[in-house]
Amino acid sequence: MSKPLSPDAFKSYCVYQIYPASFADANGDGVGDLAGIQSKLDPQKDMGYDISDYQDIDPKYGTLEDWDSLLKETHKLGMRLVMDLVVNHTSDQPTKHAWFKESRSSKSDPKRDWYVWRPPKFDAQGNRKPPNNWASIFGGSAWEWDETTQEYYLHLFVTEQPDLNWENPEVRQAVWKAMRWWMDKGCDGFRMDVINLISKVPGLPDAPVTVPDREYQPGDKYYCNGPRVHDYLQEMHREVLSRYPNYFTVGESPFTHDPRDLLPLSLQTSVSDSLIQPHDPTNKHLDATHNPLIPRTPSLPEIKSVINKWQTFMFNHGGWNSLYMENHDQARSVSRLLGFGISADKKSFDFGLYKQDLEMYWSVGAKLLAILHTTQGGTVFIYQGEEIGATNVPREWSIEEYKDVATINFYAESVQFYIPWQS
Repeated sequence: MSKPLSPDAFKSYCVYQIYPASFADANGDGVGDLAGIQSKLDPQKDMGYDISDYQDIDPKYGTLEDWDSLLKETHKLGMRLVMDLVVNHTSDQPTKHAWFKESRSSKSDPKRDWYVWRPPKFDAQGNRKPPNNWASIFGGSAWEWDETTQEYYLHLFVTEQPDLNWENPEVRQAVWKAMRWWMDKGCDGFRMDVINLISKVPGLPDAPVTVPDREYQPGDKYYCNGPRVHDYLQEMHREVLSRYPNYFTVGESPFTHDPRDLLPLSLQTSVSDSLIQPHDPTNKHLDATHNPLIPRTPSLPEIKSVINKWQTFMFNHGGWNSLYMENHDQARSVSRLLGFGISADKKSFDFGLYKQDLEMYWSVGAKLLAILHTTQGGTVFIYQGEEIGATNVPREWSIEEYKDVATINFYAESVQFYIPWQS
């Protein structure tokens, strides 16, 4: 793995994304783990995939020793191990992240400004209100009241995930230190979670009212692809990535529908293998007012329009696309785009009038999606199970079977199930 790579090497990669909790369970406790991942490396090598994994080594997934063993075996098979880098936010639990425990302890704490804190507003009746009207991506307000210090903290996602204040150089230095630690251990790079959300518009203004029946409004225009995100990523390159040969990075970029917003981030400016992964209609909802948990199948013209937009723009401007049909945030592409679902007995399917021929349609449809996926210009990303045409979980499952935060909150669309290794 130390042999120098061509600057264009990433263009031929095929990245296989693994969500450890639902991939493979080696110790039989019902939760996928690192040993389970290692036990399935040979099939991934046979398919020609690289591996994408998550950063934190939760005890239920294994230990750092397990990670070292996984890394060694991955490299032995000629593949690369890429970790999830979640630095827009941290946990609010003191047992999980000391930064926020210190930050919320006092307004005078040295780490107070490591997160986004604001005093409350008050309406005409004297009722306390959040600092602005932004909606959390998972519903409700994007602000949570803290009784100890009598201020709100910002959380674009769930309340347990307070946003880091990237305007603070100490925060950025702490992130660079953590990245260097993993790279020094042999990590081959990072998949950077919601990296285009790390820069917020100064002043955090109220969002325009686009959903009149909701108290809190989509505020992505004020935190998506913000004014300093490119500066921060350039600093990341100077402080961390430029010091390591042959690294690979990909940045997730939700709420992005205009290629011009991402072109500066997708252009190759060094020996790095760096990609940006936007969300657009083939994978997400069409606009911020549509809840992604409401099933919504794009029309053929919409899909063609999205493909043409990104393929043409990036080709004409020297950029490079990340190609994916599904991941841990979306329903299965076979179910979402073709309407296929599996029943509890894992044998019969539900597809209206074509039930008698459904297995044939499922197989042909999944293969057609794979052809569409892999014949575009860009680096291919495959989510665990996609290669076998995996569908959503059975519709008969009760809500108690679901572990996904957004699904539980919305009580709606399903999440993925374990890969049927015996299929």
